[in-house]
Amino acid sequence: MNLKDLKQFSTKIRKNILLAAFSAGAKSAHIGGALSISDIIAVLYGKVMKFNSNNPLDENRDRLILSKGHACLALYSALAEKKFFPKSELENFEKSGSFLLGHPVMNKEKGIEFSTGSLGMGVSLGIGVALAAKRKNKNFHTYIIVGDGECNEGSIWESALYAAHAKLDNLTVIIDKNNLQQTGKNQDILNLDNLIDKFKSFNWHTIEIDGHNIESINNTLTINTTNNKPKAIIANTVKGKGVSLFENNNEWHHSILVKNNYEIALKELDEYEKK
Repeated sequence: MNLKDLKQFSTKIRKNILLAAFSAGAKSAHIGGALSISDIIAVLYGKVMKFNSNNPLDENRDRLILSKGHACLALYSALAEKKFFPKSELENFEKSGSFLLGHPVMNKEKGIEFSTGSLGMGVSLGIGVALAAKRKNKNFHTYIIVGDGECNEGSIWESALYAAHAKLDNLTVIIDKNNLQQTGKNQDILNLDNLIDKFKSFNWHTIEIDGHNIESINNTLTINTTNNKPKAIIANTVKGKGVSLFENNNEWHHSILVKNNYEIALKELDEYEKK
């Protein structure tokens, strides 16, 4: 995909997020955090990652671990667009019998690599996958998306220490820095302040980007680092990005999407897509 295609793909992902959230009805959905990673997910699945939906268990496929599992609607939306399962399945989100639950449950045939949701565990999982690739002489890459609030978890930093020690240059962690978590602003709950310096101090190759700039995301993800270091990307994002009603509004961390708000949000995305 070229940059224009990737921008259109990110809009499709956002529309799919809204469709699934609306279809969930009174069960509600994590909307804000899914919208904040939509551009990152679009570049990963539209340009960067190696995979084949017709052969989802290919040993040489790149892996994505969504450590901030509550943002799963962005992942499901991309997987549907890439034909891991019919797009109509999104309308079954959170319904009885559906494999599309409120947090990812491992289903590799459908493109869901790991069960996540307990915050802080995804980096440890990813390190294990990346380390196994090294030991088996496989050349696939492991990507992990982590929330900035999730970085309050001590397991994140234990994992970061080991990844650098093991020289896992086949591992990329993307921090979705939208500055909000479930109960408020990060700086008020536990201020981690400068994540760049923190990851650098753990001997990671660290880069800060605009997490909604498609070109910047693509360029950063495709940088070939040969310094034997894992890569940390601090992606500055806006929670709820793409729909003004949701942007920086923490009420949409987890909420019910009623018809009126769904239609307003879709109209705004339709207008954006025409630009």
